[in-house]
Amino acid sequence: MEIELSVQDKYWSDAVSGGSQAEEIAAEVWEKWFETWLERLEEDLPEACGYELTIRLSGDREIQALNAQYRHQDKPTDVLSFAATEAEYPVRELLGEEMPLYLGDIMISVDTARRQAQSQGHPLQMELAWLAAHGLLHLLGWDHPDEESLTRMLNEQETLLQAVGLAL
Repeated sequence: MEIELSVQDKYWSDAVSGGSQAEEIAAEVWEKWFETWLERLEEDLPEACGYELTIRLSGDREIQALNAQYRHQDKPTDVLSFAATEAEYPVRELLGEEMPLYLGDIMISVDTARRQAQSQGHPLQMELAWLAAHGLLHLLGWDHPDEESLTRMLNEQETLLQAVGLAL
């Protein structure tokens, strides 16, 4: 399975909120996580020769603006997902067999992730992985409108973290 991941690390590159370089996760780590997760979630994937997605790390200010624009909630949030497969275009037949399928974008606020990690007593890397897994599941059509589906999704997130050697 071919996977192309674009990591847009605006958080540390712009030094938003004074992030520490020691907390930064290398692009190779992100790529390994998503490769492992997509292989595990293969049955949830639309058929394609490969997959592309983007993860963007930012701060509260940027994610709040997007949260207000797309979810009508003018406050920061931890993760937003923008699934490309929910849209009618691009039509899979027009892309051809050799083109990877773009799954969408995941945006994580490192500011919010840091606060959540501190309040839960685990490392920032663990929280970022947790949020990335949550965002990926949303890209693949998972949702949590009720307690039962939320429990199922949280259990799957835990399984995904365990698959890359992380556990809450």
